[in-house]
Amino acid sequence: MDSNRGHSPGCDWLGRAGARPNSARPGADWLGEEVGESERSILAREPRAGERLRASERDCIDARGDLAMATPTNLNGELPSAEIWQSHNKMVLEPLDTNDPEVFNIIKKEKQRQRLGLELIASENFASRAVLEALGSCLNNKYSEGYPGQRYYGGTECVDELERLCQKRALEAYNLDPQKWGVNVQPYSGSPANFAVYTALVEPHGRIMGLDLPDGGHLTHGFMTEKKKISATSIFFESMPYKVDPSTGYIDYDRLEENARLFHPKLIIAGVSCYSRNLDYARMRRIATENGAYLLADMAHISGLVAAGVVPSPFEHCDVVSTTTHKTLRGCRAGMIFYRKGTRSVDPKTGKETPYNLESLINQAVFPGLQGGPHNHAIAGIAVALKQARTPEFRVYQRQVVANCKALAAALLGMGYHIVTGGSDNHLILVDLRSKGTDGGRAERVLEICSIACNKNTCPGDKSALRPSGLRLGTPALTSRGFREQDFHRVAVFIHKGIELTLRVQSDMSPKATLKEFKEHLGNEKYQGPLQALKEEVEAFAATFPIPGLPVL
Repeated sequence: MDSNRGHSPGCDWLGRAGARPNSARPGADWLGEEVGESERSILAREPRAGERLRASERDCIDARGDLAMATPTNLNGELPSAEIWQSHNKMVLEPLDTNDPEVFNIIKKEKQRQRLGLELIASENFASRAVLEALGSCLNNKYSEGYPGQRYYGGTECVDELERLCQKRALEAYNLDPQKWGVNVQPYSGSPANFAVYTALVEPHGRIMGLDLPDGGHLTHGFMTEKKKISATSIFFESMPYKVDPSTGYIDYDRLEENARLFHPKLIIAGVSCYSRNLDYARMRRIATENGAYLLADMAHISGLVAAGVVPSPFEHCDVVSTTTHKTLRGCRAGMIFYRKGTRSVDPKTGKETPYNLESLINQAVFPGLQGGPHNHAIAGIAVALKQARTPEFRVYQRQVVANCKALAAALLGMGYHIVTGGSDNHLILVDLRSKGTDGGRAERVLEICSIACNKNTCPGDKSALRPSGLRLGTPALTSRGFREQDFHRVAVFIHKGIELTLRVQSDMSPKATLKEFKEHLGNEKYQGPLQALKEEVEAFAATFPIPGLPVL
C-alpha cells in the first residue's frame, strides 16, 4: 500500500501545511502567491557541479519545494554532478543482463531447468509469451487503489479500461450472464481470494467446512491438526473438515451431509488441491441449502478445464466461485472471485425475494479489507489468458490435458502402481507408494535429482503428514509443451526407473532411516552413475519439446 496516502490532512509531502495540487504549473507558487524575482532566478539557472547553496537559496527551496525536486542534494547539501545523473539515466535503461547479471544468470539457470526437466507438479504451467509480456509491462508502475470509476488516484483511465475488459472476458470465458454474475479480478492470488470470501461472508469465528488437507483439500480451506491451528482460516474461523472414504479415495458425501447438520456451517467449500475426480456440486448445493449455508467452489486447479467445458462447471450450483489464474487456466499468478447477483431465495409462503448482497461485501473485503492497490500488470496478464481461453486451440489443449492424465494413470497402473480412486477425471493423479515399500518424500527427491519435478502428498489413511505416502502428478505443464499420450508413456517409464532407484537406495539402509539420512545417503558414489544416467535420458527427451514463453528469459 502507498504509505504517502496516509499523511495528515493539511500536510504536504515535505511535512508543511498545504498540499500541492496536481494542476500547479511550472514556475508558479503552489501556495497561491507569485514567485519572487530572487526565487525565479534560482529556479531558472543551472547549478554547477559540486556547488553549495547559499542559506537564502536553501530557505527558498524549503518554502517552495520546486528546486528541491529539480536539483536534489546529497546529505551534505551538495548538488549531484551531471555525471551522476547521466549514470542514473543509463542505469534505468539498461537491460537486465547488463544491470544485474547475477539475477539474470539465476533466471537463465531456471529457464534451462524448465527446458530440460519434466514438470509434473499439478499446480504449475507454462504461461504464453503474450501473458508474460503483459506481466512485464509498464502497468507495473501504476497505483490504482479502488475500483474502475472509483479510484483514490488520478491517471487511472487506462487501468480502468483494462480492469473492465478483464472482468468482461472473465464472465465470457465461463458463459456467465452479467446480470446474474459479477467478478473481482484484483486478488493477488488464490489464497488471498479465498480469505476475502471468508471475510465477506463469515463473521469472525463463524463456521466453515472444507475438504481436509490430508484428503486432498487445500491449506486455506481450514486445515488444522489436533494440536495446532495451521492456516489463518482455522485461526480466525471455526473449521470442521469433511473427508474421503479411505477405502475408495472418493469424498464421503453422506458423512459430509450428516456432519453439516450437526455443525451448521455458514460456508461449505467445494474445492480441492489433490483430488482426481469431479465434485458432485448438485449434492453439495442441497447440503448447503438444507443448512442455510453459502456454497463456495474453489476451482483453482480446474479453472482452465471448466472454461473449456471438459469437466462440470460449478457455476450452476454455487453462490461464489474463486480461482487462481496460473494453473490449468495458464495465465499469470493471480486470482479471481465470481459472485452471484440478483435473487438468492424466494419465501414459498409470502413470495418475498431475498436478494444477494455479495458484490459489495466481496469487493470491500478485497479492497480495502485485505489488499491495497491492485497489481495492474497481473490484471493485464489475466485478461490475455482469458482471451486465449475462448479459442478452439485452448479447448483442444484442455482435452489433451485430460487425455494425457488418463494415459499416465493407465501406464502406471500397468506397472503395478496404486492410483488413488483408480484413475482421474481431470489433470492430476495421486500415486500411493505404500504398496511399493517407499513414500513420497524419498521418491520426490530421487526424481528431482533426475530432472523430474513432482511433489509428495498425503494419501487417504496416512498416519502422519510428515511422511506422506503419495506422489501428486499433473499433466498441464508438459501438455503445454506439446506432449501427447505416447509421450506420457515414456514419462511413466522414467518415473518407474526413478522409484526403482529409490528402492535400491532404501534397501541399503535401515528401515528406520529418516528422510534426512536418506538424502545424505543418496550422495554415495555408487548411486551417482545410475542417477546421472537417468538424468541424461530424461533431459535428452525433454529437450526435444519447445517451451512456451519469452525467447530469452
